[in-house]
Amino acid sequence: MKTLLHMQDLTKEYGKEKAVDSLTFSLLKNTSTALIGPNGAGKTTTLSMLAGLLKQSAGTIVFDGEITEDIQKVIGFLPQYPKFYSWLTALEFTEMAAKLSGVDAKIAKQEAEKTLEFVGLGDAKNKKTGTFSGGMKQRLGLAQAIVHKPSLLLLDEPVSALDPIGRREIMNLLKELQTTTTILYSTHILNDAEEMTDQLVFLRKGKLVEQGSMQEVREKYANPMYKIYFISTEEAAKFVEISPWPARQEDSIAFIHIEEEKPVMNEVLHVLAESHLSLLKVERATASLEEIFLQVVNNGE
Repeated sequence: MKTLLHMQDLTKEYGKEKAVDSLTFSLLKNTSTALIGPNGAGKTTTLSMLAGLLKQSAGTIVFDGEITEDIQKVIGFLPQYPKFYSWLTALEFTEMAAKLSGVDAKIAKQEAEKTLEFVGLGDAKNKKTGTFSGGMKQRLGLAQAIVHKPSLLLLDEPVSALDPIGRREIMNLLKELQTTTTILYSTHILNDAEEMTDQLVFLRKGKLVEQGSMQEVREKYANPMYKIYFISTEEAAKFVEISPWPARQEDSIAFIHIEEEKPVMNEVLHVLAESHLSLLKVERATASLEEIFLQVVNNGE
């Protein structure tokens, strides 16, 4: 698979502070990459440099094999808090965005109508943007970012302001776009990253601290365990006391961590049977994405 974009030692300094510090990674064509990190990690700054809104202090951006500082004509950008002109209709706004992005004026309106239909705003194209709900504005923001058919789509927290239904709808649209567009987006909603991401890039204090596919990151940080659900907190506490393996407790759940495939499930069930404790179920599980996120971003601190 061909590399669309490679950033090498990308850096942004504000005085003596580095918001982004020597960031290096690549995006393959028609893939989706999630920038993950706590507030202040450098996600928005990175996207803003790639979008041409900020000038990098150092480093290079290689787009489709060529070093460049100007890739705005082939990207689409949706900021976390997009701004709209309340007196314009959705169609007028999207047509304007198309023209500003280089679409021929003769077909800009036609492309705007197609794009609004795609994002689910076809019936609202003649309504003023000032009357739009938050979800409708997010769809409109996506429309202006893709109306010129960009090769690279940059999204800053694209679904953070939406309810679960709205998030689902936007994520489905993004998955459809990925068949023809490379996507780089920042998010703190890790379940969304799990659904549609080919690559995870973890940032902390402007530095890349981990990257890889979902499977690679899970294998490294998954921390396999048995989760034993008891009927009460007291029952879970009793098991932790008698467990022949290191165990911990959270409310009415006891956890036994698995190392080198030990202990096996049969051994755990045997101990539970002999304990005569009241339990609901036993399952093998791995750390959640939220737990993996905390492990990665807190590593070394």
